[in-house]
Formats: sequence, structure tokens, C-alpha cells
Amino acid sequence: MNIFNCQRLGWLSRPFAGLCFALLVVCVVSLSFSAADEPEPILSTTVDGNATIMTFGAVGDGVEDDTAAIQNAINAGPTSIRLPRGTYRISQPLVIDLDKVGVTSIVGDGTARIMMTGPGPAIRIIGTHEGTASPKTVKPNVWQNQRMPLIDGIEIVGTHGDADGIEAVRTMQLTVSRVVIRHTRHAIHLVERNRNVIISDCHLYENHGVGVFLDDVDLHQINLSACHISYNDGGGFVSKGGNVRNIHICGCDIEANVQNVLIDSDGTKYGTAEVTVTGCTIQHSGGPDSANVRFIGADPKGEPCWGLVTIANNILSDVETNIDIRKARDVVINGNTISSGYKFNLRIEDSMNVVVGPNVLGRNPPYRDKDTCDNAVLFRQCDGGTITGLHVHETLRAEAGIMLDTCRRFHLTGCTVLDCDNAGLLLKNLEDCQISGNMLRHHAEGKEKWQPMIVIGGSEVKITD
Repeated sequence: MNIFNCQRLGWLSRPFAGLCFALLVVCVVSLSFSAADEPEPILSTTVDGNATIMTFGAVGDGVEDDTAAIQNAINAGPTSIRLPRGTYRISQPLVIDLDKVGVTSIVGDGTARIMMTGPGPAIRIIGTHEGTASPKTVKPNVWQNQRMPLIDGIEIVGTHGDADGIEAVRTMQLTVSRVVIRHTRHAIHLVERNRNVIISDCHLYENHGVGVFLDDVDLHQINLSACHISYNDGGGFVSKGGNVRNIHICGCDIEANVQNVLIDSDGTKYGTAEVTVTGCTIQHSGGPDSANVRFIGADPKGEPCWGLVTIANNILSDVETNIDIRKARDVVINGNTISSGYKFNLRIEDSMNVVVGPNVLGRNPPYRDKDTCDNAVLFRQCDGGTITGLHVHETLRAEAGIMLDTCRRFHLTGCTVLDCDNAGLLLKNLEDCQISGNMLRHHAEGKEKWQPMIVIGGSEVKITD
């Protein structure tokens, strides 16, 4: 019986073995075909998928020039260039040509420093994307070789007057995170064209140009979040010229940059639109023409056509003008704490369809004394506006706490204006406006009294208690 069973099993094993061999051949062939569709393998000069820059000759002692070593590691991609602890002195830009080297990242754990001793950006990222943000316009080579270049966890310090931090051109989904950039000209410089940029958890500090500079760029969709951007002589976040849509600035501390947030489309064809600044602390500098948030729309023929601006739930203080809006449409300003504007807490001019909801606007003693803070609120040459629930206090030297000058179709209601030097409201040359339910009070000589409302000129203005 045992011999019979053994013979039977042996007889069955021959076809079974043949079947197993056939399946093995099919699997090997299948894997070989699928491998042909995968990106080129990481070169043998890498370990665990990461370029070993020391293998390429990098030293990281802050003395030797590591430019060639790091550039050779980049050129050996596609890979992750990991920088261990050290100071890597470079004298020329590290160029990441994405279409040539493939998907690339430069990453550290916060202990690596790149010291740029020459002119130009320490890191220049070059893509070829010419489409929009729509997926159907992104070519296959962009998805294959260029998507989401990543700079993370390093410090960049400039020692040359024309050194920049990071420059990007024609990139798709550039992501910069946990990066410190100091003593450069522009910390992050976006030029020509870029799409879908994320900058988060960065410290852009004490640069003699701009912290984040949108330099006459064609750019749709940029998110700036949880960043500390301070003491940059040319501005904190600056967008000049170009064709820009979807700017989201959220949860940042932006201070002492003279122009903390400047979006200037003056003289451009396309301008900038779709801007939100929310949940930030934006303050300090106080120099001539300083502002915390300044938006200047394009200058097309006819009525203003760019804007869609929301400024909400921020703390803003201690500059010449806290919020300055010009040539914009469809603007909402709501829920902000605004103080110590040396000339204006809020100035809106040549704009239309403006909604200003509950905000507190006044003077905070630690940020300069009564001799420097005017805190005026001014709407001038605007068409279409709703102003409700403003709490304005201690406007000094200005003609009134809230001033409407040459505006039409405005509704001003439910505002509280307290303790101003002069009038509570100044209504000058208004047309088709309604003013109702405002409280204008002043505490003087131990008693409360009503502050005056001044009305000059205008037509079809309805004023009620």
C-alpha cells in the first residue's frame, strides 16, 4: 500500500511540476514588460534610493566648495538628495533641470546649511510646464519627470549681495517646507510661469530683498501657510505685475517688512485676483508708506475688474496704513483686530462692491503714543458698499472716525464710533446712500456726549437714527 501510494504521488507530481514551471515563466515575462513602463532605476551611486553626496565628494565643512559634488549628485537622479549635518559652501546655483534629471528632492533634517557665496539662487528649479492648472493641460513628461519638486528641512544662508535662496521657473506643484532662508536677496523667487505652489512651515528672515516674491509671474494657485516672514527689506509677501490667481495666505506671522503683504497689479493687463488673507498676525515696521496688507488692482479701461479679496480674522497693527485697497472689486473685510495705523487703519479708494463687517479699529498704547496714531477709516471714490458693525475708537487729528468721500450706493449701519478728536462721521459728496443706526459718542470731562456728524454736499442721502 505504501509503495502504491508513493508511486501514485510520483506520477501526479510530473504534470504538477510542469504547471508550476509554466506559471513561473509567465510571471517573469509579465514583470519584464511592466518594468519597461517604470522610471529609470536609481543609479548605483545611491544608497536606499537617496543620493550619497559624500560619495560624490561633498565635504560639508563650510570651507571646501561643494558645488560640483552636489550638482553631480543631482545630475545622477532621479533621486532624493539628502544633506546630512554640515555646512555646504557653494559658489554657483545648484540647478535642478527636472526634465533631464527626473523627479528630484533636496531634503535634510534641519541640521544642514547651504551657504551661497556667489550671485544667483542657491537652488534653481527648472521645469517645462506651459499649461494651466487644469490636469488636461499637463503633458506626460511633466507628470513623469517634474511633478512636485520638494525642498525640505534645510537652511540657506547668503554671503553674496546678489545671492538668492530658491528660484523656480515653469514648475508644477513646487513644495517648499521647513526651510530657513537668511541674508539673501529674495528668499523664494518665482519667475516666468509656475503652477500650484505650496510654501509651508518656513522661516524667511532678515533678507535684503523680498521673503516670497512673485516677480511678474504667470501663476495660478499658491498656498502660504504657517510661515514666519520677518525683517525683509523689500517686503514680506510681494506680488508685482504678472497674471496671478488664487493667493492663499493663512496662519502666518508676517512682520517688520515695511510692505508686509503687497499685491500690486498696477499697469498690468491681467492683474491679480482671488486673494485671501486669514488668521495671520501682520504688524510692525512703521516706515514711510508702510502697510500690512496693500492690494492695488490692475488699471483697465472702465470699471475695476480685478479683486475677489477676503481679509478676515487677522491681527494687524503698527504701520502707516493697516489695510490699503485700491482699484479693486468684490472685497470683504471682516473679523479683524486693527490698531495703531499711523495714518489709516483702513483706506479703500477707487473700488466697488466692498463689504466691511464687524472689525475693531483703534489705538493700542504699546505701539506708539497718541502723537503718532491717527487711525482714520476712509472710503473715497467707491461705488457700492455695505459697512456694518465697525467699532472705531480714538481716531486722532483726522476729520472724523469714519469718512465717506465721493461715494455712491453705500449703506452704513450699526457702527460705533468712540472718543475721536473731531467728528464721528464725515459724509462728503455722497450719492444714493443710506446711513442708519450708528452710535457716535465721546467721553470728555467725566461725562458722555454725542459726537457730531458732518454732512457736506451730496444727493439722495437718507440719514436716520
